Amino acid sequence: MEMLQLESQLWDEGYEYIACIDEVGRGCLFGSVLAAAVIMPKNYIIEGVRDSKKLTPKKREALYEIIKANAIAIGVGTVTPEVIDEINIKNATRLAMKRAVLSLKDQSGSIIKPDYLLIDAESIHMDIPQSSIIKGDDTSHGIAAASIVAKVIRDRMCLKWAVQYPNYGLEQHKGYGTKLHVEALLKFGPSQLHRKSFLKKIL
Repeated sequence: MEMLQLESQLWDEGYEYIACIDEVGRGCLFGSVLAAAVIMPKNYIIEGVRDSKKLTPKKREALYEIIKANAIAIGVGTVTPEVIDEINIKNATRLAMKRAVLSLKDQSGSIIKPDYLLIDAESIHMDIPQSSIIKGDDTSHGIAAASIVAKVIRDRMCLKWAVQYPNYGLEQHKGYGTKLHVEALLKFGPSQLHRKSFLKKIL
């Protein structure tokens, strides 16, 4: 139950809806940054939930379905490459997180307002008590669940983008700056969905 320590403390303090938040795609050269917010039931733990980067795609997909079926509420927020270039990636990440919190919905589609936020290494400008947790996806079950939700949804987006923009190998690297991706950029130039502010050193 080590992964529930942070949440348990807050439940003991009387907080009920603890939204755990994580993002994915912060370091990508291509596509939106995406954040997920997840409110899990009290003392409920899903075996195998941990930082999404430590799981295989197959395992992530399986856990995503379990989280989706059992979460009290899930919210997702995205910010486009255009806006990332405009306001910088740190502000875009915070905006994606805020949008995720504001879009938290339960299984019936009703908006749920959390009374506390546990955020992976970030803070959001919102009128809700919150804690920024360094390595949150390693220490909090809820943040790990949010990291899985965020990763699965963004990876699925990458597969759709790969069809639209077939020159860049997006299905393989999911927008990160791998050798393959950089070589494709040098050969074909950036697409509409590339983050121009990230490409200055490459191009």
